[in-house]
Parts: sequence; structure tokens; C-alpha cells
Amino acid sequence: MKRFSAKLFGKKSEKHPEKSANQLFDRDGSHARRRVKSTVGRQERHPMEGYNPIDSYQTAENYDQFHVRGDEQDTVNFLKELANGGSALELAIGTGRIALPLFECGITVDGIDFSKAMVEKLKCKKNGNKLNVIVDDYKNVNICKKYNLIYIVFNTLFNLLTQDEQIECFENVSNHLLEGGCFVVEGGMPTEFCNLPNNQYVRLEGLTMKKAYLDVAIYDPVSQILDETHIGLSSEGTRLGQIVTRYAWPSELDLMAKIAGLKLVNRYSDWKKSPMKSNSSNCISVYKKIIAQPVYAPEPSAR
Repeated sequence: MKRFSAKLFGKKSEKHPEKSANQLFDRDGSHARRRVKSTVGRQERHPMEGYNPIDSYQTAENYDQFHVRGDEQDTVNFLKELANGGSALELAIGTGRIALPLFECGITVDGIDFSKAMVEKLKCKKNGNKLNVIVDDYKNVNICKKYNLIYIVFNTLFNLLTQDEQIECFENVSNHLLEGGCFVVEGGMPTEFCNLPNNQYVRLEGLTMKKAYLDVAIYDPVSQILDETHIGLSSEGTRLGQIVTRYAWPSELDLMAKIAGLKLVNRYSDWKKSPMKSNSSNCISVYKKIIAQPVYAPEPSAR
């Protein structure tokens, strides 16, 4: 926590002792400039060096408690339409937040997840044992089956931390799609990170009489990596949960899709199919596997 101490948690400015170093607003409500320069964003080594995604804050123990978004039914309706009665594959299926209700709509759903604990929690739920789930790396696992629909939601594609890994995922998806099948990718827009003071932020996520939840992050606009720590503070102590993501712009996703033989057919800002706007914070892209056109050899000319 040392790297965040003075810069992010309210050390008084020498020039302006009445204001904290990271105060964002003056008393009249106007935006205030930062009073103390931070060196956090200029670290030479990766801030989350040694990060292991299996140990991230999205643990099986509390995943369902903290990750109900309220748009689950809209998501299921959207995916059911694209599956068109065929089979579907969810990458990073987790505890079945989307896969189980989609299965209950009559869609055959398979899944992949690298977390054995998440899959075990899924299996304990109603109909969980009816889903075929593989514990493996979704970016390159090989399955002897092809699907009408493959989907990955909730920023999970961005858990792959290099462009090469994300391209590898697109190519693997293409190999497992039927011709004309769809790949759906949901991911947040990097826009919100572009104008951060010193490429960092501290946000209050929740506050009660007994607990406070903070989100602390640094964004590297060159690598597009967001290093993030979720902090829980209470009388019982402090709990830290790390997550690292590599955000990608929609245009970059489209190029990855093109490399993999997929074509963008639709893009929305939510699961209700609202159009994308300049201030949209979420992006849902629908790619279709290009149907190979038959190649006809020219008939030999008569002599």
C-alpha cells in the first residue's frame, strides 16, 4: 500500500494546507487541479507484478453476492435470439450467472473457466450438473464441437493481458463456430480512463456504518492496462482484492475479428440493443463467422 499512501489518501498539500492532495472540487463546486504531483503512473515495473487472476477479487466465495447487475434477463434474451435454437458456448462461465438461465430457456450451453472453484459452485446450483463445463484456458482450449453462438461477457475478454492473447482468443473462437455462427463480446469502453488525473483514481464503491469499499486503480494508456485493487475497510481489518485488465477499443476488437475471419454485424451499448453513442460506457459487439465462398476452377479453354 506504500505507493498509494501520500498521493491517494489525503496528505495535506504544503501550498494549500486546507485542501487534501487529491481533492477534486473547490468549495464552490468547480473542478480543482491536483496540488501534488504523483509518480505512481511512472513506475518502471508493472504495479501488479506477480498478479494471479485465480487470486483476484472475483472469487467463487463472494462472486454471486457482488456481481448481480440487474441486466441478466436482458442478456439471456439477447443471446437466446442469436443462438436460434442451436448450441452455445460461454467463455469464462464462472458460477453460471448467464449460462444457467440461458439453459433454462432451452438452449444447450457448454462452458469454459480456468477457476475450478467457480465451476464447483456452478455445479452445486439447480441444473448446474446438466452443463458440460471444462476447466481450462478459454483463449486456446480445443473442443471437438462447433457452436451457433459463443459469447464472453462482463469485460472478461480483457482479462487476457496482451493483444496477442486477445487475438488468439478470437482465432480460437472462429475455429469453434459454425459458418454463420456469432461471437458476442461485452466490454467496457476505455474512454473513462483517458482523462484521469495522473492516470489514476480512487472511488468509493460502498459505505455503511461498519464498512467502506474503495476502488483504487492506475491506467497505462500505452499498454491499455488497468491495475486495480478493491479495498474493504472494517473494524475486522482490511481486505484487498486485485484485478488486472487490458482494455481494447471497439476498432481494435474489429481488427482482431477480421484477422480471425469474423465480421462485425451489430454493436450496442446494452443488452436491450440501445445504439452506441459517444458517451456510452459499455460496448456489446456481435461478430459473425464469414461463410466461405466456393472457389471454382476455370474450365480449360478448347483449342
